[in-house]
Amino acid sequence: MSQSIYQLLLFAVVLAAGLESSPASEPSRSRPNVLLMMVDDLGFSDIGCYGSEIETPHLDRLARDGIRFTQFYNCAKCETTRATLLSGRYYAEVGNRKLENCITLAEGMKRGGYRTMMTGKWHLEGEPTDRGFDQYFGHLSGATNFFTGDNTFRLGKKTFDVPESGFYTTDANVDYALRFLEESDREQPFFLYVAFNAPHYPLQAPEKDVRKYIGRYSKGWDHLRAERFRRQQQAGLLPAGTRLTARPQDVPAWETLSEKQKTHEDLMMATFAGMVDRVDQNIGRLLAYLEETKQLENTLILFLSDNGACPFQRSKKDTVDRQLKPWDPESYWTYDKGWAHAGNTPFREYKQNQHEGGINTPFIAHWPQGIDGKLKGSIQRSPAHLVDIMPTLLEIAETQYPATHAGKPIGPSRGVSLSPAFRGDPISRSQPLLFSFYGKNNACRMGDWKIVNRDFKRFELFDLSRDRTEMQDLSESESAKFRELKTVLEKEFQAVGFAVKKKGSGKKNNRSRKNGKSSSAEKKPTGKP
Repeated sequence: MSQSIYQLLLFAVVLAAGLESSPASEPSRSRPNVLLMMVDDLGFSDIGCYGSEIETPHLDRLARDGIRFTQFYNCAKCETTRATLLSGRYYAEVGNRKLENCITLAEGMKRGGYRTMMTGKWHLEGEPTDRGFDQYFGHLSGATNFFTGDNTFRLGKKTFDVPESGFYTTDANVDYALRFLEESDREQPFFLYVAFNAPHYPLQAPEKDVRKYIGRYSKGWDHLRAERFRRQQQAGLLPAGTRLTARPQDVPAWETLSEKQKTHEDLMMATFAGMVDRVDQNIGRLLAYLEETKQLENTLILFLSDNGACPFQRSKKDTVDRQLKPWDPESYWTYDKGWAHAGNTPFREYKQNQHEGGINTPFIAHWPQGIDGKLKGSIQRSPAHLVDIMPTLLEIAETQYPATHAGKPIGPSRGVSLSPAFRGDPISRSQPLLFSFYGKNNACRMGDWKIVNRDFKRFELFDLSRDRTEMQDLSESESAKFRELKTVLEKEFQAVGFAVKKKGSGKKNNRSRKNGKSSSAEKKPTGKP
């Protein structure tokens, strides 16, 4: 054998060996793309496939061809949910907005060879491009004017100057998402995270989207809740025997309002509906692109909300005094508990609370190539949580959560993979699920049992297998189970850094805006309608 032939064969052997030992992080066309979409302050019943009258045909399609979860949990608050979702750990373990002692979803997917992109609301320290995202468009603040934006808008790391006219944040989020997708290499799988700010206040939407719904809410929140509950029962979203929670004492009966008040409230809910409708329209644009490029079949699409409906009345005095329309860029309206209670049908409480109304919101999974075809339109009743997204996506990306990051040891991912649900199996876990709003509102779920408190008060105990709407407190009749869960809560809270607080103790909530120079970030109200 000549020397040249021998060298050629040796090179071939070395090359083949190198290919065989290539790490799993090399791009693989067989692995799915991932589109993760999160909305803001949307309650359990606020989209069509969960009982709403709001027109959401594209989300309804994802549910019809995918899986709806009925017990998917978040952290009941914007920034705590974002920290938990992106880290796969409870927010206290990562310093909440600091995202310490963890990798992010983007960093994890990059380990698996994915291109990573984000549009929308960040609401954490640093910037997305500092934490694994190759491309970013959106705002760093916790809330923004939908028509004029604020000075935290970024394109990549550069300040983005919001156009003076023709701009709407929800549309822009998808404009740039589509732009990033167009610029991507089709041979490389992508991870795209779209964090819509809608329908978070201020309630602002294009006039045509608001007018579409004006008059639909003239019968009020009591009627709306009854209708949504009826549709939820018909769809099989709720166990037989589920009872609808009563209207809270601090929410007036609709009949007691004046005609002027009813007209105003109808407009507020019509605006909220228009914002949700507009989100769905934009989701339709993303689906159309994926279909046109023949990527829809092998894209895992996940849709969720960061917390339940928001009860805070924070309309600004100038808006109230001038009675500005919600399509006026200078307007700043919110709705309050009446419509928020309807949004969380059939559950109790709201955003910030750890009762089901605050933490249990829609979750849809759609993946034609990865979800058993027999499961189309099915309902998954196993409890699941934000912490489960990280292990699910890392499993799909064929990589693992590392023990170190940036040269430092980091804590473990807390959740379990949701992949059993894609085969029609229940999701099993050995660890309880934990919930806390800065020690004021706390909960622990273990199996079907849940212990929960509100506003620093005593804990209640519920058997969610028989009482999904938390109406029968069993803390006295099931005292042994109550003590067991209280002990578990105290032990697990200490392990992750949560602390149950008494009224008046501890520091105030961290509401600093280190990124936020925005006057549109969440604030206390300056006036009421």
